[in-house]
Amino acid sequence: MGKRAFDLCMALGALLVLSPLLAAVAIWIKSDSPGPVLFWQQRVGRHGRPFAILKFRTMRHEAVGEGSKITIGADPRITRAGAFLRRYKIDEFPQFINVLRGEMSVVGPRPEVPHYVALYTPAQRDTVLSVRPGITDSASLVFKDEAALLAEADDPEAFYVTVVMPAKLEHAAHYVATHSVLGDIKIVWRTARAIVARQKHLAREP
Repeated sequence: MGKRAFDLCMALGALLVLSPLLAAVAIWIKSDSPGPVLFWQQRVGRHGRPFAILKFRTMRHEAVGEGSKITIGADPRITRAGAFLRRYKIDEFPQFINVLRGEMSVVGPRPEVPHYVALYTPAQRDTVLSVRPGITDSASLVFKDEAALLAEADDPEAFYVTVVMPAKLEHAAHYVATHSVLGDIKIVWRTARAIVARQKHLAREP
């Protein structure tokens, strides 16, 4: 099975299986705060082509586009429903639609906003943007608590640009050099295990 066939099977299967959950989440978002259910943001895709990444809206509608391009700790813009959706990565599920459109893969380097892609070196652009961006990757697992990590930094923006982003790009370059369908399956499995483990950990907290 090729990567595109794997992506299509995974995306279609996920959307079918998760459809009751997605409908419930949509109702919750609408009842929790005014505004649309989905949020889109321009990201940079394969070969540098921009596309609209889809997410469930997790911030107050009037706050969309305000403030930092990165989410830091307990961001006051995040709604009650949004905090839960972000905690379990449920806000990312609409990106299976991006996969069906051919804009993303299930596994691949996470797509960045143009602001940060402009900071890539030519070599980094040529490497990272040579593949479709993904819903998950190894960097997503390493930085699963990125917002909390940034909240501890004196200058979160600078910390992201000088520490987090270079580390993510190293993971991305390694993925581009070594990726395979079997490797993608392993990353999907590790992502699912990480989400379940996080749920169990939070359930144990007082």
